[in-house]
Amino acid sequence: MKKWLPLALTLALSACSSGDNKTYYQLPLPVQSVSQGTNSTGQRQLWVEQVTVPDFLAGNGVVYQTTDVQYVIATSNLWASPLDQQLRNALVANLSSALPGWVVSSQPLGSDQDTLSVNVTGFHGRYDGRTIVSGEWLLNHRNQITRRPFHIELKQTQDGYDEMVKTLAMAWQQESRNIASQVSRLP
Repeated sequence: MKKWLPLALTLALSACSSGDNKTYYQLPLPVQSVSQGTNSTGQRQLWVEQVTVPDFLAGNGVVYQTTDVQYVIATSNLWASPLDQQLRNALVANLSSALPGWVVSSQPLGSDQDTLSVNVTGFHGRYDGRTIVSGEWLLNHRNQITRRPFHIELKQTQDGYDEMVKTLAMAWQQESRNIASQVSRLP
């Protein structure tokens, strides 16, 4: 019996150490300056109505494309909160930074607001070390609809999920600036 004790102890310890180690990721938000109490009267208003993602991106796992037709959804590298919520929060923060003098919100602001909806079709890493952020956005400005597709590929500077998430966030911020540029030109 004593000769089995070390083996049983070793198996028990290895089972504990090989536990399900999960890592959770949250998209970084830009640092925003604190605004003095502003009155929204006369300011342009933008409601980010929704950011949608397809089913393969809507789960908890970070997505990685392994071939031109195959995707893997991670089981140990997970989003800390739903990806569509993270994308929406980051978009509101990015647009707020890029559109001074505007009130940008994830809640309806009133009758005199522009409305933005974004459909994200790609938000993942890829086998060649690039990250993909793609989709389209629709802006309703005074009952005129502007539709713009987007596709951004950025090269990761290092391997790993941490770097992939940071690079995806940079691509999302880049697209946010593109949207802000289009929105700021509206009459």
